[in-house]
Amino acid sequence: MIIRSPIEWLWSALGATGQSIGSTQTADYFPAADVATPEIRRITSDDIRLALSKGFDDFAVNRTYAITLALIYPVAGLLLATIGPHGFFLPMVFPLVSGFALVGPFAAIWFYEMSRRREGSDRVTILDAFGVLRSPQIAPIATLGFILILLLRTWLSVARLIYDITLGPLPPLSLGTFIHDSLLTPQGLAMMILGVGVGFLFAVVSLGLSLVSFPLLLDRPVTLGVAIDTAIAAFRVNRKPILLWGAIVTAGLILGSIPFLLGLAVVLPVLGHSTWHLYRRIVK
Repeated sequence: MIIRSPIEWLWSALGATGQSIGSTQTADYFPAADVATPEIRRITSDDIRLALSKGFDDFAVNRTYAITLALIYPVAGLLLATIGPHGFFLPMVFPLVSGFALVGPFAAIWFYEMSRRREGSDRVTILDAFGVLRSPQIAPIATLGFILILLLRTWLSVARLIYDITLGPLPPLSLGTFIHDSLLTPQGLAMMILGVGVGFLFAVVSLGLSLVSFPLLLDRPVTLGVAIDTAIAAFRVNRKPILLWGAIVTAGLILGSIPFLLGLAVVLPVLGHSTWHLYRRIVK
């Protein structure tokens, strides 16, 4: 028996799954799918608490697999942090961390799949998470993910522009200088007000587009258009609870980024599993 490292095993699993991307037939992947037009329920903060509770439960049962998957994100973030001079990257740290919330629904697709499969079986493995790649819905899922990536890229460009017209365009001399100028100068306060305000608008767009649509594409054989329309309708009906959920996600991602993004290894799977259960509360 050959014992392989986790990285070798994960790479082998990805390779095997990647060879059959989108190969599962609709009837097999959705054996009892509801093809009726999705209906929207009204939810409250109690539904959010219940979704979080079930998300923690899913994480507790599959925490080894979840952490293994989630470690991809802090590692990728730390690698990204090494690109370019330190001073140039420093003003983009907060926009990058907060911007992760824009693509978080796409990044958590593996955890939706694990929660979906756990509904029909108590035993779920990491290979079940990669089963999402065999979904007949992989094309619309990838398309929606690409839209969110473009949204993130746009946000980072706007955030950089905000820095350039307030504290920039030159990079800060040090972390201490950057913190001082951000908190104790009129230009720094303007940067924070503009950044938070514009960032909020980006977050609302992402939340409205993706909170329901990704789980719906995994759950039913609907088109991308139907998934997005359902997500927008869900936002209209449940605006306050969904904005509350967005605030919880943003706070969780920020806390999970301390220290060195490593907390995301726990925060991301919990939020991912919880999002699936919140979807179950919203759509019938």
